[in-house]
Amino acid sequence: MVREGFAVAGALAIAAGWAWVASGRSTVLRVLPAVHLALGLGTIVLLGSDLSLGSPAASLAAGAGSGLVLYGATRAFVATVAPWEPFRRHVAEAYAEAGTEPLARRLVLALAISVPGEELFLRGLLQPRLSASIGAAAAAVATVAVEVAANIPSRRLPIVAGALVGGAVWSALAWRSGGVLAPIASHVVWTGLMLVRPPAVAGEMMRA
Repeated sequence: MVREGFAVAGALAIAAGWAWVASGRSTVLRVLPAVHLALGLGTIVLLGSDLSLGSPAASLAAGAGSGLVLYGATRAFVATVAPWEPFRRHVAEAYAEAGTEPLARRLVLALAISVPGEELFLRGLLQPRLSASIGAAAAAVATVAVEVAANIPSRRLPIVAGALVGGAVWSALAWRSGGVLAPIASHVVWTGLMLVRPPAVAGEMMRA
């Protein structure tokens, strides 16, 4: 019951963190890394040796490869929907806010803290707990649904779209690899590339 309670509380904490950011009281880089760090550490403490990583070599290869593919697909998608002004504005706002911090700090907070913590919680704890109850395939779908719901309070279309599409990829990786290492690797590669080489529309809107 402790793990189930932590799973529910963790999803609510992510939603509350995004709601706090959306209210204008703080920024993403000040709130979400702290939330994800707490959830990641909590997952490690609760699961201990029950935390499944998957085969290291195969997981890292599959994760890195899927992260590259997802990055390319994301750039293509953003370019396709760029004419839609609300989406363009939300992309620009997200990057403009992140741009107030040095790139090195953004990379450390995202790649070393936020991404691992989020994946440990969602794919390391939540998805396996659901899998034990409803089966692996249904658990992967349910985990994505929880991730999307927790990100809706951000009020940002790119964030919700990323949770849906990225979450589907990372949950599928966790399901197929049997562990959390593959989705962590994929998420790290995708996020790192999105920070270092953001979609063209983000740079254009920020300069404008």
